Amino acid sequence: MSSYSSVVVVGVGLIGGSLAAAARALPDAPLVRGVARSADTLAYALQHDIIDEGASPDEAAERGWFTSDDDALIVLATPPAATEEWLERLGAADVRGTITDVASTKAGVAAAAARFLPASVAFVGGHPMAGSERSGVEAARPDLFKGAYYVLTPTQTTSPDAYRRLHAFVTSLGARVISVPAEAHDEMVATVSHVPHMAAAALITLAARRAEAGEDLMRLAAGGFKDTTRIAAGSPDLWTGISMDNAEALAKGVDDLRGILGEFSEMLRARDAHGIRRWLAGAAEVRNGLPAQWVPATTALFELLVPITDRPGVVSEVTTAVARAGCNIEDIEIDHETEDSAVLRLVLTDEGDREALCDDLGTRGFECELRPLEAES
Repeated sequence: MSSYSSVVVVGVGLIGGSLAAAARALPDAPLVRGVARSADTLAYALQHDIIDEGASPDEAAERGWFTSDDDALIVLATPPAATEEWLERLGAADVRGTITDVASTKAGVAAAAARFLPASVAFVGGHPMAGSERSGVEAARPDLFKGAYYVLTPTQTTSPDAYRRLHAFVTSLGARVISVPAEAHDEMVATVSHVPHMAAAALITLAARRAEAGEDLMRLAAGGFKDTTRIAAGSPDLWTGISMDNAEALAKGVDDLRGILGEFSEMLRARDAHGIRRWLAGAAEVRNGLPAQWVPATTALFELLVPITDRPGVVSEVTTAVARAGCNIEDIEIDHETEDSAVLRLVLTDEGDREALCDDLGTRGFECELRPLEAES
């Protein structure tokens, strides 16, 4: 069942279009509206049943799409700089509903939300770890998020109910939610997303510089080379923006990669076969341990019950502790006992250190109960 009456997607490209299409495919689908500057984009999205209604930014504002529905989810599916501009625009327009985003860097967006949005508006940052070397609404598909990780970045001011509803919506799209602070997110994605993209671009640049007229060597650039460098075909404008938005973390990651490659270069020049094999074996072991698409086993789920005072920041504290312990949240509910007190119920997978999680929560003043979740008969 959808947790929102309507979803307004600003930016109907690969991610925004896929989110819109996935929302429309839900059993109890919300009304899905798309906002884009390009009339051709909107026409394509309407023709291919990606959205129910489409409008330009000005038209959407005139129709009250951002200001007339407390039960709306507004998704800013735009690059970080444009997302911050939209937050300023919405903050000045008496926006209503819940706002989230899909930007690949979070700290700047979180700061802009705190600066521009009134306290009455719920904002929860988000970043789906899904994509393609293709871009634009033509590449959108409703199953893009199935099995993918989807990061949510609650802050100290995030409403527990707003977080719970967005978590439920994201998981209904087939994604797996991870909750981390915005700054930690930016450091992590620099390592697993941004540095790999630049490394792929560097490999292409190396091959191009060594090729004579780009022909003979490039004819051999098939198979593994094409697979390794596939992501380098992404939008230069998009990745320039990502680089600027996450410059410090990306630069540090590139420096660290340079150091690792430097160590390998030294082993090569020293003809250190034993060191090279150990280096490659370590990398292979880590690579082989990476999870495939995640499919939960109900018998391997655990229920974590945490009594809380319903105050800003409490969900962020608990979910951040979950992330620190390496655990992952399959489901989350908030059961209100009184106006000010509630029980936060999280369903965790069997990953991570659950004992360390309970110890961590205890040192932060939380009582918790952890028990296996029995399969329903």
